Amino acid sequence: MEAVDLVVIGAGWSGLSAIKTYCEVNPTHNALLLEAADSVGGVWAKHRLYKGLKSNNMLGTYEFSDFPMDEATFGVKPGQHIPGEVIQHYLEAYSKRFGFAQNIRLEHRVESAHHNINGSWKLTVSHGSETTILEAKKMIVATGITSQAYLPTFEGEESFNAPIFHCRDMLQYQDAVLQPGERATVFGGTKSGWDAAYACATTGMKVDWIIRKSGHGPVWMAPPYVTPLKKWLEKLVTTRFLTWFSPCIWGHADGFPGIRSFLHGTWLGRKVVDTFWSILGSDVIQLNGYDSHSEMKKLKPWVSPFWIASSLSILNYPTDFFDLVRDGTITIHVEDLDRLSDRTVHLSSGIALPTSALICSTGWRCTPNLKFLPEGIDRELGFPWSADPLPERMVKAADEEILRRFPRLQDQPCPNPQFRPLSGTSEAAVPHPFRLAKFMVPLSLVRDRSLAFMGVTMTINTTLIAQAQALWIAAYFRGDLTPTAHERCPPAVRAASDLKMEDSTDIDLVWETTLHSEFGRYRYPAGFGRRNPDFVFDAIPYVDLMLKELGLPTQRKRGLLARCFEPYGAEDYRGLVDEWKSKQLTR
Repeated sequence: MEAVDLVVIGAGWSGLSAIKTYCEVNPTHNALLLEAADSVGGVWAKHRLYKGLKSNNMLGTYEFSDFPMDEATFGVKPGQHIPGEVIQHYLEAYSKRFGFAQNIRLEHRVESAHHNINGSWKLTVSHGSETTILEAKKMIVATGITSQAYLPTFEGEESFNAPIFHCRDMLQYQDAVLQPGERATVFGGTKSGWDAAYACATTGMKVDWIIRKSGHGPVWMAPPYVTPLKKWLEKLVTTRFLTWFSPCIWGHADGFPGIRSFLHGTWLGRKVVDTFWSILGSDVIQLNGYDSHSEMKKLKPWVSPFWIASSLSILNYPTDFFDLVRDGTITIHVEDLDRLSDRTVHLSSGIALPTSALICSTGWRCTPNLKFLPEGIDRELGFPWSADPLPERMVKAADEEILRRFPRLQDQPCPNPQFRPLSGTSEAAVPHPFRLAKFMVPLSLVRDRSLAFMGVTMTINTTLIAQAQALWIAAYFRGDLTPTAHERCPPAVRAASDLKMEDSTDIDLVWETTLHSEFGRYRYPAGFGRRNPDFVFDAIPYVDLMLKELGLPTQRKRGLLARCFEPYGAEDYRGLVDEWKSKQLTR
């Protein structure tokens, strides 16, 4: 049985950042990264890169601070969205540049992870027809929550006689499906549904696009530049001044609690906030021309952008997507899919759509792609598909406190009265959100220092979050950082709690975790907030929160004006690991 100091599971942005940072902080330790696919990249692995797939991000906002994606090496120009194959190449180059490529084992799937009495983990790993056992002192699970696609079953699918597949598998089917003159059906209104519809339509196909009337409606799709001032959207969400317009339970970490208190705790402040979000939403609707055409109206989102999170997406297509809607190449049906028959999709309205393929943009299973043991540990780890490890009274008190601090959240958007979740997806009701301290560590294992999760947090600032989390976890695993609560559990809640803790700081951390995890349910009900941390304008304050615990400065620009009004980017966090290591030497 092989034994190592650390195992990282998953070779996406989070996993690669995790092992690189851990090895830099612990150069003598033995660390491995296990990846089930045959290439690194996670959602950008080679097997998921179909023709024309690009990121929402443009050059400069989808890279690690210590490895710029320069134009000369990667061929992407400023103002261009990054092709999927370039991202995959970048991540391979990243692993080679920092010397941890030899620590990666591809096509190694972790089937189960057993928590031992001594705190270590016993992993059962499959590789081809072989199964091996691996013992790890510490483990980082960086598989995220978009690794297990959910493909529904449909009445009549056995007689459909045409491909049915999840958009994740587009590469596998593209040669057979993307044929000029044919007709395809896309099912689902998420960004991957937009991408699939565009890929089919620009191949010369006719597309029937089904957006469920019993679902959440079409996602918000914004141009790269928004507001009357034509600001780069990716930079807008990292401009500290604009992050203040988003109510955030950890927002105080940015050092401007007074401004946030005015904007979200007073009547006048909330009017200012409402005006900001109204301008942002109205600008996107006007720029996209949703009210200019009967078919275009079907793509108009059903809720305000205030209530959505990382599902906010960007029009990253080389030609005008909406031309394909206006000219009839893409026909939109706001209907439910009733059943299938021979090469035909039947809608709930009675319309029958002849088709050569059914492409499903139907989300992801909320359960992990490995089994945690011993049986029953799921609850201790705070997983949302298990019973809640937190006391019901504490959860109720946290809900009340959230709504007291942020009265705007009391006025929740009206749910779709016809809503019906697709069984088996992340949409399906879960008892509670992930219960992880700082969104990374199970409360039951905080003192154990043997397990952390990365990629559970969904945000459009993937790389900034990944590298900050990786350093936080590396410091935590070494014992150089202890998760500290910035919230204090109210005496009445403390007295009513039946939690048995070694000291009061432990209860404070439980209280803070309750506030953080519950907050998403109220702040982003049109996103995934009821299951996992999912946010947009709140990423920089979250990075601030982690840097504070690492003892590093959060205001990483010179001068108050720059700190408040200039966007934060990868360049502001360059050398973060060395900065922390130097600080440790002076302690």
